[in-house]
Amino acid sequence: MELVKVVEGKHIFKKSNGRYAVKNKAKKWVNGQEKVDLLLKENLIKVSKAAPKEQEPVAEDTPAEEASES
Repeated sequence: MELVKVVEGKHIFKKSNGRYAVKNKAKKWVNGQEKVDLLLKENLIKVSKAAPKEQEPVAEDTPAEEASES
């Protein structure tokens, strides 16, 4: 990993696969929203909105019970 920046006591590293890692002042790895916010603030990543989930077609009620009773 190569050191990219030191911001507010946090070290930002770039991994060999192109992803970023962040360590705080206590030398603990930063994850989650805190990491995303820091990387966005430094313009190192872009976040796109998730594609909307498509609605599953609702199965129409079929008179299966009526047919099986006959």
